[in-house]
Amino acid sequence: MDFIDDLRALSAKIQKQQDKIQNEAATKTAFVMPFIGALGYNVFDPTEVTPEYTTEIGGSKDEKVDYAIFKDGEPVILFECKWRGADLDKENHKQLAKYFAFTRAKFGIFTNGILYRFYSDLDDNNKMDKTPFLEFDMLNIKDSLVEELKKFSKSSFDLNSLSIIASKLKYMTEIERIIEEQVNEPSDEFVKFFASQVYPGKLTQPVRDQFALITKETFKQFINDKINDRLNIALDAGKTPPLPPDKPPEPPENEKLTDEERDGYFIIRSLLRAIVDPSRLFIHKKANYCAVLLDDTSHKRIARLYLDPKHKYIGIFDEQKQEEMVDISTIDDIYKLEGKLEAIVRYYDTRKSGRTSKSLISFMFKGQRYETKHWKDLLIRICGIMAELHKDRFDEILTLSGTKKPFFSKNPADLRSPDLIEGTDVFAEVNLSSDSILKLSKKVIEKFGYPESELSIEAQ
Repeated sequence: MDFIDDLRALSAKIQKQQDKIQNEAATKTAFVMPFIGALGYNVFDPTEVTPEYTTEIGGSKDEKVDYAIFKDGEPVILFECKWRGADLDKENHKQLAKYFAFTRAKFGIFTNGILYRFYSDLDDNNKMDKTPFLEFDMLNIKDSLVEELKKFSKSSFDLNSLSIIASKLKYMTEIERIIEEQVNEPSDEFVKFFASQVYPGKLTQPVRDQFALITKETFKQFINDKINDRLNIALDAGKTPPLPPDKPPEPPENEKLTDEERDGYFIIRSLLRAIVDPSRLFIHKKANYCAVLLDDTSHKRIARLYLDPKHKYIGIFDEQKQEEMVDISTIDDIYKLEGKLEAIVRYYDTRKSGRTSKSLISFMFKGQRYETKHWKDLLIRICGIMAELHKDRFDEILTLSGTKKPFFSKNPADLRSPDLIEGTDVFAEVNLSSDSILKLSKKVIEKFGYPESELSIEAQ
């Protein structure tokens, strides 16, 4: 099972059992330990997870934190637990702050087994912040936070990158709080900003009062419209009610999936959920394999699972609909094929634009023609030209980022398919559709002060 599936399973368990949990010890056993386990840590290995970890405070060895997670022999995450019915707003987390100050841990988690509040020392080194940078509710799992939480798992834990992520989340949380406050009760400055953009007259107090109501109503209408747009898109795409995320479409009664086939399908769904709605993924049982399809059509084959007990392999399709057979030892080996699975789905979703089916011959920039063989050449060559023309500030390209992952980085591990930009130490993401590459190339030249009209392409 993928990380998100483990969380959902634990969430379902909490909903069923929470009324029976009446003390802190039961909370830790039933809820907190499985949560730590979902992050990939072995709760039964004291070198990895130590319960009742003793910290030396003022020469005393009597202070104990509920759990400490270790990496390379040092505590990196501390857990202070309360019983599941405790209101964390009313509970004192100063005890956790005290433990934090006397260990080398950089993260502290305050929890009642349902709500997890993550703290660090972003404001003052070795002193735990007063406010959390992340709050995760097991009874209200938000997909946008799952990827952030996953970075604290054993397989992804990296202290340096997590410190940067914690800082980002802290500011995002504060900005979200401010937006919510302004939507509910817009301040004078907020109202004045919008009114001055649309009202040509003098902003007298009666006008401001009027615009306070208009601004509040507009924001709420805007949010409702966005929600309705998302719902309409889902209905238009599906035509039938989407299946719950934890239940795949069932094949005919006499062709039930095996546990391995079901797990393999879940893994593919979890790998692709960042780029496609999981409700668009379907599985069909055949005599010798299971086919995973996009939009339930054989014209959009993604993969086939051949899971014979003696020999397992997966077939992944490319843009020419050729099947590449990959041997796998276990179902978990599918995780290594994320890039290839994403590539074929991106191909299907961009092909309808009409541009993907064409080959790029060349591009023109500032009146000069550059020949190309592949679409990715457009992005790499444009970036190389910018690097040559703007050596002193080329690093500004690192600010161009997607919604979830960067487009450029000096660390190739940050990208799915990194390609080094000639003459620099910067890598570009090239696992993109032709449309995305063209749009990104235009953003790159705009970043350095050139209009879109300076770039044109020749394709056939």
